[in-house]
Amino acid sequence: MKLSSQAFDEAVQRAIRGIPAEIRRHLDNVLITVRRRPTAEMRKQLDIPMGEEPLGFYWGSSLAERSFFSPLDYPDTIFIFQDSLEEMCDTRKELEEQIRITVIHEIAHFLGIDEERLDELGYG
Repeated sequence: MKLSSQAFDEAVQRAIRGIPAEIRRHLDNVLITVRRRPTAEMRKQLDIPMGEEPLGFYWGSSLAERSFFSPLDYPDTIFIFQDSLEEMCDTRKELEEQIRITVIHEIAHFLGIDEERLDELGYG
């Protein structure tokens, strides 16, 4: 399943708008961006085995790790990887659902939710 860059960006925007307002308000200083694929540095940080492709990546310090006295050195960024998501989906409906799940998954990392809890919640 392939979408144009614009159609994919619009699907990501719909997923973001679907996040409850009480959570979305925490995203004011978080950049959410689409990339075709992760960089080599991202792959290294994620420790992804060869042959596997990440769907998204949160780069920053979670809200749970922050302190009022520790200013951020960089903006928090959520990367959504278009090629990886398209390759795993056969229909537009399936792709849009996986985009939604990936956006939620990465926002959860920003909020401080770990992989184990995400698996329990069905977003692993």
